[in-house]
Amino acid sequence: MCLAIPARVVSIDKDDMATVALEGIRKPVSIALLEEVAVGDYVLVHVGYALHKLSEEEAERTLQLMAEAGVLAEELEDMAGEPAAGAGA
Repeated sequence: MCLAIPARVVSIDKDDMATVALEGIRKPVSIALLEEVAVGDYVLVHVGYALHKLSEEEAERTLQLMAEAGVLAEELEDMAGEPAAGAGA
């Protein structure tokens, strides 16, 4: 379905990349579209890009709504299987 999904930044990497985590899934994502991203921030991730920073409360509320709507599991599967933005090709 490819919805944007909130995830927590667990590391800032080189070349405008970061690693995010959600439900045990760790994923490299591009942070090139955002300013001042830090470890512990929550970001909205879509197709390998962090698009927007959001509060922990907003992230939790969004994840809860996605779970209630029945789309969270599908989005987590997509997140686990999608290649990272900007990753070598």
